[in-house]
Amino acid sequence: MSATDGTSLSTPGGDTLNTGERAELERLRAEVTELRAQPPTGGPPTEQATAHRRRRISWRTPVATLLILIASMLAPLSLLGVWTANQVSDTSRYVANMTPLVHDPAIQNALTDKITAQITARLNVSGYVDAAASQLSSKGLSRAGTALRNFAPQIAGAVGAFIHAQVHNFVTSPAFASLWVRLNTATHAQVVKVLSGQGSSSVTIKNGQVTLSLGPLIDTAKQRLAARGLTIVNKLPPINPAFPLFSAKYLVKGQTAYRALNDLKIVLPVVALLLFAIGSYVARNRRRALIGAGLGLAVSMFVLAAGLLVFRGIYLNSVPNSKLPADAAAALFDTLVRFIRAGLRTLLVVGLVVATAAFVTGPSVTAARIRELASSALRWLRERAELAGVRTGPVGQWTYAHRKALRIGATTIAVLVFVFWSRPTGAVAIVIAVLLLVVLGLIELIGRPPASASAAADVPHTGGRSINAP
Repeated sequence: MSATDGTSLSTPGGDTLNTGERAELERLRAEVTELRAQPPTGGPPTEQATAHRRRRISWRTPVATLLILIASMLAPLSLLGVWTANQVSDTSRYVANMTPLVHDPAIQNALTDKITAQITARLNVSGYVDAAASQLSSKGLSRAGTALRNFAPQIAGAVGAFIHAQVHNFVTSPAFASLWVRLNTATHAQVVKVLSGQGSSSVTIKNGQVTLSLGPLIDTAKQRLAARGLTIVNKLPPINPAFPLFSAKYLVKGQTAYRALNDLKIVLPVVALLLFAIGSYVARNRRRALIGAGLGLAVSMFVLAAGLLVFRGIYLNSVPNSKLPADAAAALFDTLVRFIRAGLRTLLVVGLVVATAAFVTGPSVTAARIRELASSALRWLRERAELAGVRTGPVGQWTYAHRKALRIGATTIAVLVFVFWSRPTGAVAIVIAVLLLVVLGLIELIGRPPASASAAADVPHTGGRSINAP
């Protein structure tokens, strides 16, 4: 067959084909070519079909998915492990977590009630009143003694109210807040010494129990109360009770768990991060894997937040009101888990930022439109600046020539700042992401291609044909 004018085709017999017949012939040829590429029925597959099948059943996708799923499950466990280890082994972290409690009104009221109950129980005001009434009766003032006995409940109530008011004033004072910090610091440091195997003079083993001597703590509290005008506590005898912490047979197990926690708070986050990285690297579509990793991290933080909410309800229902009022128990729980909540919010934001960045840089129609809108806005700003006489000159050309390296450098710096931030929060992650976007926008705005390249880019293309000037 030979083509004559591009619209007809001649056959070996001399017949010509019109445009429609020619299109049908080309379609049939394409179908024959496609059928030849397929393996014959019942016969061995061709090399092309085998390669295509290998691509479809590649091991990369399931392995990457499995690694990202495991990393997503380890993420909340890592956060809980770090929090637990810090509470058990890090005194400063523990004290930082406990300090806000003393400023919570519910906790202050609960402490006031408990301290007042301990003092009034040991003062025994009713016993003092009875003793005074007996002395009056013995001196011939029986009517006065009887009247004093009749007013004993009112006197005890008045003394109790006075003690309660004084204790509340002390509990809400800065002096008590300072004492609260020192007592928690000393107590936690002693427990850490026991768990680390270093021993402590205040934490001892007595009758098969690991006990904590409360004498020095109570003496300090009595001195503080007396300094605030509650001198009645000076009549209390010396008190030096031993508070049992746990059975001595669990001491070795506690020390083993203490060392394990210190190891896990480093190992778990590293393992989770490595699994996320390896899963994203081995995936066939790394950008899609990054989206999955970011969303997996965000979803795992949502699950942890829901678990904390459920556990909060269980905890509040399990604490009797006689032991701790409901509002105080809620304040205690919310304060203790506040670092967990701060951490999960941070990781939630990081996951969403990673997923969003991977999506926006992808080939989807939506991502392309977003990039085009951003480019149009930056191009409009550049044109307005040039019309106003603002030009970047050689700096713009250098930025354009090194724009890829600048993008990588800016992203790397942002990641390093977040990683080495002492205690990053969700707000910190958002601010870093916004600043990175601003820097990347400035790189695109300042970057200006050379004049020749810019002119070549503005020349329209017409199917590969050149347009000659007249």
